[in-house]
Amino acid sequence: MRRPYELLVFDWDGTLADSAALIVAGMQDAIAALRLPAREDRQIRELIGLSFDDAVQRLYPGLAFAALRADLEAYRRGLLAGGRHGGPAEAPLFDGALATLAALRDAGYRLAVATGKSRASLERSLRRHPELRALLSSSRCADESAAKPDPAMLHELLELEDLPPQRALMVGDTEFDVAMARAAAVAAVGVACGVHERERLRAAGALDILGDVSALGAWLGGRIA
Repeated sequence: MRRPYELLVFDWDGTLADSAALIVAGMQDAIAALRLPAREDRQIRELIGLSFDDAVQRLYPGLAFAALRADLEAYRRGLLAGGRHGGPAEAPLFDGALATLAALRDAGYRLAVATGKSRASLERSLRRHPELRALLSSSRCADESAAKPDPAMLHELLELEDLPPQRALMVGDTEFDVAMARAAAVAAVGVACGVHERERLRAAGALDILGDVSALGAWLGGRIA
């Protein structure tokens, strides 16, 4: 029996890691510390999945971007140095995510990550979850490629894995993930555990919407020809 896909590409925040609340809280802390105009939690949550630069520009389109980015980066460096709150917290993986990825790897799938996080941020997350790092064959981040929904990260992963687009599946929680996949001619499945509603994921072109990543194994098993 032939599997329809060989490479499974996962978003990180909201798909593998239950990080939305931490991201929103961290951005609200930065907004308060830098005395920026207030933004609602839902406005920040809506942008999770984009690159840091894209999210900041969408949150504050009327402010000088270069100066604002420099201030936010200085704040983040302070966090990493432990100067505030002892450094940034790391989000847990969703229940069942690690076991599901391990089972998929054992079944012969190749696993990759395509994320709006920076490389430094993803590496921090993978140091916190080394057992997941060991399952991945490749990864791409927004600061070393083009940010979602541009298809560059998927193009680069496909080149690294030496596979055509039809042999890959993107798994993500936002319409940005699905749009990236569509632009790369890669099929996409949405997960409803993250930040965008099922209707948005379906409207963006997701093949199906799963409750979370732990349902992926059964979904893939049902598609073996």
